[in-house]
Amino acid sequence: MGTLIDYFTRVANYDWWLVGIEFLLIGLVVYWVVDFLEGTRGERLFRGVIFILVVGVLVLNLVVERLEFLRLQYLYKGFLIAVLIIAVAAFQPEIRRVLIRIGRPRFWSGSSGQLSRATEQIIAAVADLSSSRTGAIIVLERRVALGEFIETGVRIDAAVTAELLKTIFYPGTALHDMAVIIRGDRVLAAKVQLPLAEAGSVGGVELGSRHRAAIGITTGSDALCLVVSEQTGRVSVAQNGKLSRDVDESVLRKYLAGTV
Repeated sequence: MGTLIDYFTRVANYDWWLVGIEFLLIGLVVYWVVDFLEGTRGERLFRGVIFILVVGVLVLNLVVERLEFLRLQYLYKGFLIAVLIIAVAAFQPEIRRVLIRIGRPRFWSGSSGQLSRATEQIIAAVADLSSSRTGAIIVLERRVALGEFIETGVRIDAAVTAELLKTIFYPGTALHDMAVIIRGDRVLAAKVQLPLAEAGSVGGVELGSRHRAAIGITTGSDALCLVVSEQTGRVSVAQNGKLSRDVDESVLRKYLAGTV
């Protein structure tokens, strides 16, 4: 208790506006982290780490130091260091996404004319697939290369057209299962196997394998992933590990233009 009283006594001697600015900055950082991790596995991990740290500091100040349990104090400080190391390993996908955002601009490679034509072809294909309730998952590669996943599928390297995409996902064809990866205005590969996010739900709705794959590929990269449900025909978009469901054409166009 004495340690906490000493802390608040020192804070009382600071300029109030400096303390206010510091708390505001800390609050903004925590809010940004929580917003960035919202809806992902990292959100639960972050809350768990914060809980351990807060409880640990209180226990350390109120009990261990007050009663002079020196060995417990030494062990607990080592435990906190281990928690931080484990947290860094657990947050690897989220840290990678942060570095991607900081170090890479959000645009596709290729000329604007080619990308505009490819965008219209993708929108047309998704609209037809949705109306016919044909399941599909389309991954649009951005600045982070997806070569390791492309190697798991069948190489195509063809211009993006609505007819090609609809043919690939037509039920019964050899390539309809799993995902298609697009780079710029080229379809690179089909029947690509993607990593699955952990089982869970969004908005109380259990996720199928396509939606989990969409979250999985966008958690570890800056890719954009479009999903058409074969049960409902509804279109979903995954970006930065978050899934938006029931996306209409206007919103889909904004995602493809990079304005969402």
